[in-house]
Amino acid sequence: MSHHEHKARAPKSARVCVITCSDSRTMQTDEGGRRIIGALEQHGHAIVSYEIVPDEPSRILSAIAATDAQVVLLTGGTGISKRDSTFEAVSSLLVRPLPGFGELFRMLSFEQIGSAAMLSRAVAGITPEGLLVFAMPGSPAAVELAMDKLILPELGHLLEELQR
Repeated sequence: MSHHEHKARAPKSARVCVITCSDSRTMQTDEGGRRIIGALEQHGHAIVSYEIVPDEPSRILSAIAATDAQVVLLTGGTGISKRDSTFEAVSSLLVRPLPGFGELFRMLSFEQIGSAAMLSRAVAGITPEGLLVFAMPGSPAAVELAMDKLILPELGHLLEELQR
């Protein structure tokens, strides 16, 4: 079956949990989280939960474990500062990594911001329970890049593949 045939029969809507990993963002200042939610709603996906958690692995893992969504989209905590721990938390859950997400994100980011793209530790994959997890940087521009160029074009297709 071709890529286009898979996409044609893929689910049109996903149940998505949005988590912002930040020690400083609030519901009022979380521009990245708002952009994720806006993009998902615009494409007909259902937001099952949205929360802001401190950039602490245990809190990130608890938030992911508590969801009944099909997909978790995290923003923030993917850099290299001492407090950036989203990569480690998410990576510890994945039994089937999708290395292409991080690779493509950094390639596309490089086209926009140059060599600073190497500081991003965007990561994605599937948990043992079959949950699809994406972690992207916290900047609004990075969120838009990841959502528009990578996640939204393939979300239904990824879910269809997971159901096979």
